[in-house]
Amino acid sequence: MNSVLKLRAKQLAISKKEFRARGAKLKRCDHCLIDINECICDGIQEAQCGLAVCMLMYHNESFKPSNTGRLIADVISENFAFRWDRTDPDKDFLALINDEQYQPLIIFPADNIEQYRVVETISRIKGKKPLLIFLDGTWREAKKMIRKSPYLDQFPVLSITPDKLSEYKLRVAVHENHLGTAEVAIMVLELANELDAAKKLSQHFEDFREAYLKCKKR
Repeated sequence: MNSVLKLRAKQLAISKKEFRARGAKLKRCDHCLIDINECICDGIQEAQCGLAVCMLMYHNESFKPSNTGRLIADVISENFAFRWDRTDPDKDFLALINDEQYQPLIIFPADNIEQYRVVETISRIKGKKPLLIFLDGTWREAKKMIRKSPYLDQFPVLSITPDKLSEYKLRVAVHENHLGTAEVAIMVLELANELDAAKKLSQHFEDFREAYLKCKKR
């Protein structure tokens, strides 16, 4: 199950104010959130993957049709998504990151992170499954999340330095080399030698980007 869509439905159900994204008048597919005439769901392929992923999402990020963390959950079967909260973190999230079967790794650039926490490779611990935690939001939001989440301080930070400019043109980043969440995930999966997952996520991201931009131009 796609945990981001599950979180989205939960947040919409309790929201006191309707969330209206750009293109709110479009009739969208309930799953891919693309105009139903450009639906990409038939192309989704679940991958063989030895990792688990978790999207820790800034306040309304799960609502946004442009969000790409949702694509990761389409491809990797063991996926989790939680709404970030500075003072009242989700109890299920805290239980997940403290579960002995997982090896949590926060995906974030090394800038402004204590050097002793920074790692550049995934050294797997016997008997544990790596749990990749993506801080899903804008660059400014992601920085706030890692700075104001003391419950994450105990975990290593896997630093990814992008070797190409972002192909993500759905939203304008502050800096052109800031990658979308799915693009970062593709790089991490390649680093972890999870090549089937990296390939299928890359194709899914490309399909999503093209369909989304086509609808946006229309």
